[in-house]
Amino acid sequence: MTTGRSADGFNEWEQEFAPGEAQQGQARPRLRNSTLENLEFLLGSWETTLSHAEFLPEPDQVAVGRADFDVVEDGALIVMRQLIELDGPPVARWVIGRDGSRPDYTVLYSDARDVSRVYQMSFMGDTWRIWRDDPAFSQRFEARVTPDRARMRGSWERRFAGGEWEHDFDVDFSRISSPQA
Repeated sequence: MTTGRSADGFNEWEQEFAPGEAQQGQARPRLRNSTLENLEFLLGSWETTLSHAEFLPEPDQVAVGRADFDVVEDGALIVMRQLIELDGPPVARWVIGRDGSRPDYTVLYSDARDVSRVYQMSFMGDTWRIWRDDPAFSQRFEARVTPDRARMRGSWERRFAGGEWEHDFDVDFSRISSPQA
């Protein structure tokens, strides 16, 4: 494993966090952590469309990218890598795990801005939620998943210290591919 910093500022996780984790011609690992089984449908690649975001240059602009969900550590955890440039490095990484004695998941987040955060996450029925409650800056996300689990449509909200919740941006996920068995 390489421990140096890459050009995008992340530690290079060439073995533990490499997409697919399998050598060419081998099947990709499956989840072995039973606490993550109901998230298995996330595995694979998704086109992401980000919209209604103040931080985009134009109010009606959309940003299209990709989110790749994969298993890591021999199926013990799930990692999501968000890409803007489809052949470039991830702009954000999310590592999802769960304590078997608790109903919610824990998500470790890190991005190219050198921001690191810890979120809580739940998935019940067709509703996916992610949140963090911090006195200075809180966030929450809620998405609905279609019955065929091929699309997810959600919104992020934010709250600054002492303020009200406000819309941050919308994000849609459309399945591109599932992992190869």
